[in-house]
Amino acid sequence: MPTLSDVARLAGVSYATADRVVNARGGVAEKSARRVRTAIQELGYVRNVAAANLSQGRLYRFAAILPDGSNAFFDRMRTLFENAASGLLVDRVELAVEAVAAFDPAALNRRLQALADDGVDGIAIVGSDAAEVADAISALRERGVGIITLVSDVPGSDRDAYVGIDNAIAGRTAGRLILLAHGGRAGRILPVVGALSARDHAERLAGLREVVAGTLSLAPEIEGRDRHEVVEAQVSAALAADPAITAIYSAGAGNAGLVRVIEALEGDDRPVIVLHELVPHTRRALEAGHIDIVIDQRPEEGVARVVEGLRQLADRRGPIVAEPIVPSIYVRENLPPAPNHPETGKTI
Repeated sequence: MPTLSDVARLAGVSYATADRVVNARGGVAEKSARRVRTAIQELGYVRNVAAANLSQGRLYRFAAILPDGSNAFFDRMRTLFENAASGLLVDRVELAVEAVAAFDPAALNRRLQALADDGVDGIAIVGSDAAEVADAISALRERGVGIITLVSDVPGSDRDAYVGIDNAIAGRTAGRLILLAHGGRAGRILPVVGALSARDHAERLAGLREVVAGTLSLAPEIEGRDRHEVVEAQVSAALAADPAITAIYSAGAGNAGLVRVIEALEGDDRPVIVLHELVPHTRRALEAGHIDIVIDQRPEEGVARVVEGLRQLADRRGPIVAEPIVPSIYVRENLPPAPNHPETGKTI
């Protein structure tokens, strides 16, 4: 690996000058700075965050803000971030995992402002369509704070990158799978979302509509707020009121309530069920034959990309180029081995 000394030698400057350019401390003539940047590019030099932080006595501080509540998917993601945080400390990188109320842009905005005042270097957030969140992102970027959106994007904002699946394609995929399950027959889909104000849920629903239009009809969507008791009550009522429903697509969380409704149905003539995220209760439902397909957005990959992206931003290694994560599609026959509980060692 090329060193900073190699960069200084190729650029024809002193080590101290190269160090000032790499660490953006100023006080270097533009001509010399250009030579250093050219040498960095030619050599493929990558700044060592741990060494730089140690030499400067600095600790990089990042935060990941996730929705609070009973969402099993975000519980899974929170655990992944916490596990990543423990491994970052050796590089003098601190990662705090924060929680705000789900579907509450005002709460998210307040937390962003508090973190900015606290001097963090980078933040990962689950995006919101609210204008106040986009404004907060712009204000943070002006203060030099890196911003990565996760799971749900904030298009048109000044965020540095989005990490997650293409939610419109996920919805179109769900629509295609439901069409295949109907085999050319007529049918009616009951869509379930957390909230239509959540961009990821709205994009999935739009993708579904695009594919099934003219072939399958859609019942009025349910907004379950990602709460299993709300989803259970509303899905149960919808099925009782509309016997023409032949499929359910859940684009959000609260699916434990949906599963309870399906388990209580009498006979084998249940709707086709497609939902998101492989978590313990959806795995059990898939194994038991209560649901048919799970579209999983692979949070392990998402968390790894976010952590690397925040480090890249803090290390000033240029813009992040992030391709959408390709989700996994599970049926009962291709489920991966169940994970073990980190404390008990028992299968979750």
